[in-house]
Amino acid sequence: MTAIATTIPLPRPVPPVLAVGGFLKNTICVTKGDTAYLSPVHGDLGTPEAIAAFEASVETMVAELAVTPVRVAYDLHPNFHSTRFAQSLDIPQLPVQHHHAHAAAVAAEHRHDAPVIGLSLDGFGLGPGNESWGGELLYCEGASYRRLGHLALLAQPGGDIAAREPWRMAAAVLHKLGRGPEIAARWADIPAAERLSMVLDKGLNAPPTSSAGRLFDAACGLLGIHPIARFEGQAPMALEALVTRPEAMEGGWALADGVLDFAPLLARLATCGDAADGANLFHGTLVAAFAQWCAWAAETTGCRTITLGGGCFFNKVLVAGLVPTLEALGLRPLTALKASPGDPGLSLGQAWIAAQVEN
Repeated sequence: MTAIATTIPLPRPVPPVLAVGGFLKNTICVTKGDTAYLSPVHGDLGTPEAIAAFEASVETMVAELAVTPVRVAYDLHPNFHSTRFAQSLDIPQLPVQHHHAHAAAVAAEHRHDAPVIGLSLDGFGLGPGNESWGGELLYCEGASYRRLGHLALLAQPGGDIAAREPWRMAAAVLHKLGRGPEIAARWADIPAAERLSMVLDKGLNAPPTSSAGRLFDAACGLLGIHPIARFEGQAPMALEALVTRPEAMEGGWALADGVLDFAPLLARLATCGDAADGANLFHGTLVAAFAQWCAWAAETTGCRTITLGGGCFFNKVLVAGLVPTLEALGLRPLTALKASPGDPGLSLGQAWIAAQVEN
């Protein structure tokens, strides 16, 4: 039985490499010649079943393709099983930043063998200094990248729990806007809200993040959409479903030194009485702002090809608005094709990066 689920033609023949993906919705990728071979999705590497499937895929794919990988690529996060597995192998190792991998996956699918500007938007990926990244604008060339900009930082109260409780990200917005005293009354039915303003004042268990996923959660919390969700992503999907006609808010964002700040938009959403109106305003403003951000990056770098990678690009409203807007600015947007824009595509990006390392 084959362990190969998807084949992706690459821009050119490359050395054989192994890439082991991330933690969520894990896949692995092996290159041979001018083709990348992707495994099925193993699931999240937090269960014995997923870990066993992951390790079996590595063994089976390498044997089936009859290759000896010259290096193994893996995510920067030190606690992923995939990372520890890669580090146990007796071959050269390459850690790859999460959002760089998202950009590289999209470029590889389009057989684009040249620099790109990577607009990588998702919930979380570890930055090189152990920061929480997730709203990134990167200049990617070969096996290297540099960070051109990021979304303005927001506190993430409670750490990971905020991904399932959008009211927390909304509370962080109010606190940032100097409206912390409103938090307890606004979410009076949530016991934790009573003390959250004080927690944010002291910066306790509220790491800063540039995450686009948490920005979506903040909008949902401000609009009263699933303040406490059953699963990560439930609230943003409900927000997307409310959109009828996206509308950009004039002055809804600020861009300075590569940092994109949606504070004006979020302040408006905090007083928006209709969730559908807020959904239209949020999506329309994001499209306009991201387009301006990419145009600024293109002017700065001379690169006009933009990859749209990361789980936020499952949002069809965002993609449908951003692609033609970028094209109208003379830019070339690339979107995911056969591989996922989210974490199942990470291993493809890791492999393409590792294959371009000069020996």
